[in-house]
Amino acid sequence: MTGSKRIYALDTNVLLHDPTSLFRFEEHDVFIPMTVLEELDEKKKGASEVSRNGRQVSRFLNELIERGKQDDLNDGLELSNPHGIKLKRAAAVGRLYFQQRSSQGHGKADNQILASVVELRDQHPDRAVILVTKDINLRIKASIDGIVAEDYENDRALDDFSLLYTGAAELTEDFWDRHPEVRSWTERGRTYYQIDRREDEAWHPNQCLFLPGDNSVELRVLKLDEVSATLVLLDDHSHANHHVWGIGARNREQNFALNALMDPDIDFVTLLGNAGTGKTLLALAAGLAQVMDQQRYREIIMTRATVSVGEDIGFLPGTEEEKMTPWMGALTDNLEVLANPEDGGSWGRQATNDLLASRIKIRSLNFMRGRTFLSRYLIIDEAQNLTPKQMKTLITRAGPGTKIVCLGNVEQIDTPYLTETTSGLTYAVDRFKQWAHSAHITLRRGERSRLADFAAEAL
Repeated sequence: MTGSKRIYALDTNVLLHDPTSLFRFEEHDVFIPMTVLEELDEKKKGASEVSRNGRQVSRFLNELIERGKQDDLNDGLELSNPHGIKLKRAAAVGRLYFQQRSSQGHGKADNQILASVVELRDQHPDRAVILVTKDINLRIKASIDGIVAEDYENDRALDDFSLLYTGAAELTEDFWDRHPEVRSWTERGRTYYQIDRREDEAWHPNQCLFLPGDNSVELRVLKLDEVSATLVLLDDHSHANHHVWGIGARNREQNFALNALMDPDIDFVTLLGNAGTGKTLLALAAGLAQVMDQQRYREIIMTRATVSVGEDIGFLPGTEEEKMTPWMGALTDNLEVLANPEDGGSWGRQATNDLLASRIKIRSLNFMRGRTFLSRYLIIDEAQNLTPKQMKTLITRAGPGTKIVCLGNVEQIDTPYLTETTSGLTYAVDRFKQWAHSAHITLRRGERSRLADFAAEAL
């Protein structure tokens, strides 16, 4: 190991989080302690996402060793791009080194990893040695030992969460004056506008635009090209004539969300917002209206990550649906609102509940691989707890005629090693914002009660 290139020592959690992290350090070298290999061996058994990632890392390492059989491992292995992996790579690639003998560390694996990094640093005083780990406590320990430690940041969707696309933009009061040549027409009860785009109008497909004040108007970007934009006037779902399954929009963002949820041309919708902003209620109401009334989809499928007991729900009794039911409190609570007929008494309510329950299926994320959903309305709740890879696995389950709705609150991430900027939900919002058949809305205003609103601000 010679030269001025940096050496990155990888912790186990980095490799289990992103198996391709081996190849994401450009021209710099990568070092793997022996303890990391032992931990990978312990994690490889099972059907969880972590176990699958562990097995993938082992396959990558074996492939690199097979390629470099003619070389001495002490000289490192070239980190050539693995087959089938799309990576933004520099022209130069680094080399992979393994710890040759056990370090002097004892006890916890973290301490052994630290000891191996200290030893590596002492062996190469002219090189910058950096420990990469998603474990905050290990980074603290490393700093105490004088080791430079960093979080793995290559999987960040964006550098600052405040820069995340919100799905809506406010227009200036002189908007119509700035676009004197507006072509408007009505088609199938909808009003459309075509305007010439200005340089400062960096819009995205299906972005919602609003003009507040006396001349308030709410529009959505329908089509974009380099010189013009086609806008459509949104339905007013706050009005009783446009209620969805008895639910009306209580604020501007909820109206934006209902317009996106009810549009058959939008296949993927993401709703971000704090507790009480109405994400689940709006998604369910739109789903019921399109399954029961319009018969656009066959049924509603609802799923979520069972984070607090890890990845296994096997200890719960019953079928897959019965195992998932305890996690679906949000579904139960919102169905009580949506399935409450004015007439019919308790018999009528029970009949309505039974009818709706027959058209809503609860599924576990653990058994999504290999499935294909045809003409389904799929709701993914608590999507902030999914990794980008898990999010990809779910979205690629969609068959023809299926709509996917992702709901989440990034302030309530329960999955270890995920943050606001690395969550699969953030990743999906950022990657889909340019696609013509997706829409995103950030809900800002809580609609539960004055008690809940005050608690959210004061506590």
